[in-house]
Amino acid sequence: MKALSLLILAMAAGPALASKDLAQQKNCMACHAVDKKLVGPSYKDVAAKYAGQKGADAKLVQKVLKGGSGTWGAVPMPANPQVTEAEAKALVQWVLTQK
Repeated sequence: MKALSLLILAMAAGPALASKDLAQQKNCMACHAVDKKLVGPSYKDVAAKYAGQKGADAKLVQKVLKGGSGTWGAVPMPANPQVTEAEAKALVQWVLTQK
């Protein structure tokens, strides 16, 4: 029973860890952190701002890919050509789960 519980816990943590790893690999963590503002907003702040908003995930995927400005202040977010659309979707899904 204990082994099954550990397996379930590991499986549940897997995608979250994979997405944080992806954020590090794609250099997102140079400007963002999970729980504090760096150059850009924290992922927790992004999740709170977009919580419950219809279409937020699609909007954020486009911001990851193409960049944006004005939402969080004067510093623009650059486009990220090194990130595929599938990777952007995975990153956004992970960001929106941060509490």
